[in-house]
Amino acid sequence: MPLHVTDYTWTQTDSTVHISVPLKGATAAGVDIVSTEEYLKVHFPPFLFEAFLFEPVDDDRSSAKVGDGVAVFTLPKKTHKVWEHLMITTGDKETKREIRERALLTQEQKLSAELKQKAEKRQAEKKYALETMMKLEREERDRIQQMKDAEREKTTVELAAWQLRQKQEAQQNQNHQIQQNPGTKLPGNRQTDIRKNNQVHSDAEKKKKIRAQLPPPRTCGNIPVTFTPRVFPTALRESRVPEEEEWLKKQAEARRAMSAELEELEDLTEEERNPDWLKQKGDKCFSNGDYVGAVNAYSLGIRLNRKLPALYSNRAACHLKLRNLHKAVEDSSKALDLLTPAVSANAAARVRASVRRGSAFCQLELYAEGLQDYEAALKIEPHNEELQRDAQIIRDIIQGSAGTQNGTK
Repeated sequence: MPLHVTDYTWTQTDSTVHISVPLKGATAAGVDIVSTEEYLKVHFPPFLFEAFLFEPVDDDRSSAKVGDGVAVFTLPKKTHKVWEHLMITTGDKETKREIRERALLTQEQKLSAELKQKAEKRQAEKKYALETMMKLEREERDRIQQMKDAEREKTTVELAAWQLRQKQEAQQNQNHQIQQNPGTKLPGNRQTDIRKNNQVHSDAEKKKKIRAQLPPPRTCGNIPVTFTPRVFPTALRESRVPEEEEWLKKQAEARRAMSAELEELEDLTEEERNPDWLKQKGDKCFSNGDYVGAVNAYSLGIRLNRKLPALYSNRAACHLKLRNLHKAVEDSSKALDLLTPAVSANAAARVRASVRRGSAFCQLELYAEGLQDYEAALKIEPHNEELQRDAQIIRDIIQGSAGTQNGTK
């Protein structure tokens, strides 16, 4: 039962009400205030001040100052007149209860609107930052393209000038030769035609000489080529060559698979279209503690190629860090589905995916499902002491829960 504060003071003018509530040693952080047009509450356990106001006030322009052991409220009146009392004089508990419930509902709606406004503001700021970054990148690409175009145009002009100089020099040399060997002048271009014919005959003779000097063609033959067979680490009697070959084939197909229907591909660089590069970027973000950035990198890699199990498994690790446990279970399950058939080449990846799903199950208090994943990982690495220790802890939790239930019964 709270203790009601009665030693408050209040003053008024035609337009404003001032209320002073002593806090009796309470700090500002321990004071809970609810203020509406017709209700004011100041709660600092075990004390409570509650006022059902005589007339409505302007809540949007109201203010409160908490400090020096007192809370001072300034409440502008909606109607400019002098109040007979600070609070309503009715003793009807039902009326007060309705006013209190309306005030709490108004306060809840106000807080909800403020949270929504803050969320919209953060989203707008995030969108603006993204658009600004994309604009800067686009301007940088345009600048580089302009530099390339300018350099290409400059090279084209220089090449044309060089060709013109070469043509002029050749014409000058030809005129100089004609001046040194005047000979008999022929009408029109007859003299030029004779020189061209002589040049053609000379070129033909040179080709005949080169053809005569060429050695005869070599005889054809076949070169046998053999390939070293792939050796697997397992013994021949335990070999799983077909499964290994199927796994390698699936990995090769996954590397070639690429979704070309994404509109975002138009704005991505060549590196950003490479799922392996995105995986490395996500790994770097994860090691730096930027789990949200790592999730974004892995997600884009998955949208580009949905057949790489490492992207799903690593994103599950990020979701574990971010406490997105259901998403961690979903990504780990997808990774395990892709890690088939079960061969030694993907054993380590299957252990990681199983442990991550088992950890998510345990944090969701689904210990039986989590234990199954840990035992599956132990089948792959039976000598892993850390896995053995974690599995035993889960068994102890399950047995303890069962014992508690039996004791309750």
